[in-house]
Amino acid sequence: MQETRPFVPWNLMNDFMIAVFEKVGVPSADAAVCADVLLESDRRGIESHGCNRFKPIYIDRIDAGILNPVTEIEVVRETPTTAVIDGHNGMGMVVAKKAMEMAIDKASKLGMGMTAVRNSTHYGIAGYYVTMCTQRNMIGITGTNARPSIAPTFGVENMLGTNPITFGLPTDEEFPFVLDCATSISQRGKIEYFARAGKPTPEGMVIGRDGKPMTDSVEILKALNEKRAALAPLGGIGEELAGYKGYGYATVVEILSAALQAGSYMRMLSGIGADGQKIPYPLGHFFIAVDTEAFMGADSFKKTAGDILRDLRASEKAPGHDRIFTAGEKEYEVWQFRKDKGVPVGEAVQKELIGLRDRFGLTQFVFPFEG
Repeated sequence: MQETRPFVPWNLMNDFMIAVFEKVGVPSADAAVCADVLLESDRRGIESHGCNRFKPIYIDRIDAGILNPVTEIEVVRETPTTAVIDGHNGMGMVVAKKAMEMAIDKASKLGMGMTAVRNSTHYGIAGYYVTMCTQRNMIGITGTNARPSIAPTFGVENMLGTNPITFGLPTDEEFPFVLDCATSISQRGKIEYFARAGKPTPEGMVIGRDGKPMTDSVEILKALNEKRAALAPLGGIGEELAGYKGYGYATVVEILSAALQAGSYMRMLSGIGADGQKIPYPLGHFFIAVDTEAFMGADSFKKTAGDILRDLRASEKAPGHDRIFTAGEKEYEVWQFRKDKGVPVGEAVQKELIGLRDRFGLTQFVFPFEG
């Protein structure tokens, strides 16, 4: 791997983000959870949900009054295997971690547990929560709806969120199988990353109201907010590349994220009030934990899962390719590369970090990229 951006040590970035979260009113314990979720994304090399989003998604929304820094978690309804939780527009990562902990606790007692969350906010990298399950020899599943971004097949209006559905499966290897994918061909965070890096968005990922692809990343972000553009579902625009499959999966996630907790969905998640003012995004999530020990035992499950993955990687390679990967493998290798180096940050994020430090007078933090 090659990396030209400067690295910031993990402990420095973690402590800095916690300090900033505390300055905007997030309690210390919750701030630690939020920082850990964000950095887990960077540890895996999924930079669309890491420190790139620290300021614009979380700090800016707290500043705007549409994200509550103090998270009130209310259990609305509960059975031995299920629960419905209201996050009251607090920190999504805090609500989500609690919800998955509840699902895991129920699964440890009865084999399976599922929770649904309403009135939450952006919960960061979905893979964080399913990995909580794999660390307990459990299968983890989570999904969330989001502000409208995806157009249905043959449509041009942004109706569905990027709506990831994420699976974590324990294996007998050094890393679990974690499939963490949006149901759009690209998530909004990836386009935000392209815009920050001054890169175009590949053709076919975004459709304009005229039905034509868009590639200008900065313009796309404006057009998405103004409903002049929409992300294509997984597969791409139209039916030729089976975009209807991504459209269908996005709809499944939308229904499960909203209907289980009688919450908001699609246009209701626009973040714009009746008078055009900014309002919270009352997102819904769901979390499922399944104890593999309740079937043929955890060791049996993990060996079979590992055998399947090893067989896949050992199969015949296409010309010009010397490796086949399975989900979670590249992320594990990124962590092996970065764990002793830190999180790489580009110029745009460097400026944001310095700006936040200066704003809050956190002079004890000095970053390596400052020379």
